[in-house]
Amino acid sequence: MKSRYPRNGVVAAGHHETAQAASNILLQGGNAFDAAVAAMLAACVAEPVLASLGGGGFLTAHPAGQRPLVYDFFSQTPMQRQPLDAVAFQPIEADFGTASQTFHIGMGSIATPGFIRGMFAIHRELCHLPLPLLMKPAITLANGGVRVNQFQHLIASIVSPILHSSPNALSLHCSPDNSDQLINVNELHRQPKLADFLEALAHEGEGLFYAGEISKRLIHDSIHMGGHLRQTDLNAYQVTKRTPLIYPYHQGTIVTNPLPSLGGTLIAFALGLLEPRQIDRLRVGSQAHLRQLARVICLTQQARADLGGKMTALLEPEICNRYAQILKEGGICSRGTTQISIADRHGNLASMTLSNGEGSGYVLANTGIMLNNMLGEEDLNPHGFHLWPTNRRLASMMTPTLVHTHDGRTIVTGSGGSNRIRSAVLQVISNLLDFNMSLEDAVTHPRIHFENNLLSLEPEIDPQVMYALEDEFPNQQRWQSRNLFFGGAHTVMRDNQGGLTGAGDMRRGGVAIVN
Repeated sequence: MKSRYPRNGVVAAGHHETAQAASNILLQGGNAFDAAVAAMLAACVAEPVLASLGGGGFLTAHPAGQRPLVYDFFSQTPMQRQPLDAVAFQPIEADFGTASQTFHIGMGSIATPGFIRGMFAIHRELCHLPLPLLMKPAITLANGGVRVNQFQHLIASIVSPILHSSPNALSLHCSPDNSDQLINVNELHRQPKLADFLEALAHEGEGLFYAGEISKRLIHDSIHMGGHLRQTDLNAYQVTKRTPLIYPYHQGTIVTNPLPSLGGTLIAFALGLLEPRQIDRLRVGSQAHLRQLARVICLTQQARADLGGKMTALLEPEICNRYAQILKEGGICSRGTTQISIADRHGNLASMTLSNGEGSGYVLANTGIMLNNMLGEEDLNPHGFHLWPTNRRLASMMTPTLVHTHDGRTIVTGSGGSNRIRSAVLQVISNLLDFNMSLEDAVTHPRIHFENNLLSLEPEIDPQVMYALEDEFPNQQRWQSRNLFFGGAHTVMRDNQGGLTGAGDMRRGGVAIVN
């Protein structure tokens, strides 16, 4: 979707109601950050498996005329680990259709949530409109209901073991006609308890969640139901503002999420490997192109494993050169998240990625909020469960990203999708900068991903190319249709004449609105 002379701005997000909430705020004179706050709240209503006030996320913000910065309001590990025999923590299997993934849930999977603190910090420092106005779209949606679309029904079906794990969890997602079944496509999903909580939050402030009666209820349940959270964790949680990682690539500059989050650094590392390989001279989709791309994604995974906790070394020249030599020689191989991208007419840019993991199965009574399961995410606990360092911001693959090109374009992107985030964002950037694709083509182009010795490929890749890659990547998963497994890179762009373009990623129900 494109507008040459936009009046207000452009939004790309994972649901029409999420994007519409942001668009309406832009129409009312709000800036990109006002719109982002409205969208993050609306996403908790319209995309309830992917976004929750019990989770967290990141905002890469570039206020017009100022330096970019990253707001880190992701989950924090508790200050103390409780004895394992007292912790409620159990596995469930999420079925993606062609692949499956094990997640862990229960009270012992909950990390300290940062969503609400993050929302208030963003509003306080970047927004222009009053918070009750920004909350109104979400409250209206929660009271009136949202028709469940095919994608949201699919997401709920994938994690149905979590949604069936407790009566309270099922009550958040049950059919209005049958309380024992998940809500069906086209049924109206109302969330009156969440609406009431948002109304109270608008008037009482963030202390309602972190220091009031609701926090006491959460901590009581954590103590008696096998969790690690304590009041000291809620009291101590702070939003962290970071200088973004800024990395040059070909004819552009990447602005993304820095360490301790991993995704941005891994993408910069991958781009550093791609740059000298002159991938832009290859035919897109060819064997040579996909081989180079697969090798780079594979090496990125290997580098993460090799360096362990020394990720700061990943962009050092000698480290990059070492892996570039491996790439030159060849033969390398032996989750719930949603993205909101916004650009406004004033030049403000907002790239926000939100996650609740898959949800812990625990619902905070009378709030309509399911808490996160970040301590149960294998991707976030690479050294094993129950070994996390205490009182530490969890690393994440979430990479809300901005790209400034030398010809004056500005791109806002990011993705959901657990470990696939880094490969999705990498491929969108490469499609735009290396192959000069249109925004729509860059987002919709078929993707690949390499992980755990398995090369996953989307349809529309030439079968002969797939066969040719078997010499180096013999273990292949050839998907029969586009799938949320490969992320959801909802992306917007401002061109060098001020024209705005948006592309919602259909893999995750993406929608773009220009107004």
